[in-house]
Amino acid sequence: MSDLGSFVKRLRDIMRNDAGINGDAQRIEQIAWMLFLKVYDAQEENWEFDEEDYVSIIPEDCRWRNWAVDDGKGTALTGDQLLEFVNNTLFPTLKGLDVDADTPIKKAIVKSTFEDANQYMKDGVLLRQVINIIDSVDFGDYEESHAFGDIYESILKELQSAGSAGEFYTPRAVTDFMAEMIKPQIGETMADFACGTGGFLVSWIKRLEDQVETTEDSDAMHRSIYGIEKKQFPYMLCVTNMLLHGVDVPRVYHDNSLLKDVLDYTEKDQFDVVLMNPPYGGSEKADVKGHFPTDLASSETADLFMSVIMYRLKAEGRAAVILPDGFLFGTDNTKVAIKKKLMSEFNLHTIIRMPGSVFSPYTSITTNILFFENEGTTKNVWFYRMDMPEGYKHFSKTKPMKSEHFDDVRAWWENRTEIKDSDTDTFKSKCYTAAEIAEGNYNLDLCGYPHEEEEILPPKELIQQYQEKRASLNADIDRILAKITDILGIEEDGE
Repeated sequence: MSDLGSFVKRLRDIMRNDAGINGDAQRIEQIAWMLFLKVYDAQEENWEFDEEDYVSIIPEDCRWRNWAVDDGKGTALTGDQLLEFVNNTLFPTLKGLDVDADTPIKKAIVKSTFEDANQYMKDGVLLRQVINIIDSVDFGDYEESHAFGDIYESILKELQSAGSAGEFYTPRAVTDFMAEMIKPQIGETMADFACGTGGFLVSWIKRLEDQVETTEDSDAMHRSIYGIEKKQFPYMLCVTNMLLHGVDVPRVYHDNSLLKDVLDYTEKDQFDVVLMNPPYGGSEKADVKGHFPTDLASSETADLFMSVIMYRLKAEGRAAVILPDGFLFGTDNTKVAIKKKLMSEFNLHTIIRMPGSVFSPYTSITTNILFFENEGTTKNVWFYRMDMPEGYKHFSKTKPMKSEHFDDVRAWWENRTEIKDSDTDTFKSKCYTAAEIAEGNYNLDLCGYPHEEEEILPPKELIQQYQEKRASLNADIDRILAKITDILGIEEDGE
């Protein structure tokens, strides 16, 4: 393909003319399943070369090479014939593949990728044009395949502007920084229990690439990752992302990390490193909470994932996790119990408070990165507040967060000092003891942003923020009343 840079634009221009495509989210999902089949077909060529007895799980007539490739002789399917094949043969076949517990992962991913995939296009001629553009990418050519990784990254970035799909994408500058600070080593295992499109998995692999010296190192690097994704669409994007980055047997599973009793996890279920950005703002059903000890059974998704992480982090393991402000300032009983467990059983050593709009336009909720280790207990917690880069009022699609925006954090990380902002008389960086934090009822809302101006949030986020603050305030009032009644010797029934 001569011009990879125009790849996304050319596809967009064609698909705008198709009556079946309604908006960016559907357009990206349409591109995604075709890309997966193209990339998977290229990967199968490698497996066929390496394994004499390799047999594809995909029936011959449904393999990309046998229906999608246009040899220019006028025999390629197009128009109504193409639509008929895709809608009534390809999709039913791939959704119905025979897969069981013994099916190798590299084959099972085909069915799990297509379980809930959709074919939206209604014009078979336009569909043929899209397929030809995708097929023109040569994944057998290392340079072109590598360059396409950047194109795929641009597709994932567009998810931020595609409605609710934005939750699948964490800015690469953030995932790269977290992986860098965690200092990966060949031989370690790493997990993301809500992996979305695989950003943390990719950042982990990229940090390890410089350490690879032998074939054994390369194999260990590719075997080191483990991902789970609940939603089908980001799962499909993640598997494709892994194949593009050379992980030919991606240990990525279409599943829900919250549907197993956390007390049942053993050492074999644990990992050296956890890197993730748990879904937040959502709530889980009562039966999901039943998989957690009573004191940790929150209805808030991010809280539940924090518990999963703590139960699945190896002894001496390391974790870096993105969490919203609501987790930091929350003082309801469950959040306090989670934070108390975190600080009493783990070493929560650093909290980086990121500026607002990092995840814009998906959400304006301010987020933080928590770094902790499964070694000892927390003695001190360092807080560092990242300020908006000079010249930025907020991040956006045209002015995204960049790696260099973490340069001040990197410099501070190696030489930690307290920093006070003379203009606002607040701390930009400060170390608090575990005792100080416990005395404040585990409120981690420290070294935050001074709120001189009212921030106007979308209604849904505003309501969520008010609910979190009200719950925290109610918990504080209950705690204070309990202390007063205890001091006065008043019984609970008021007698």
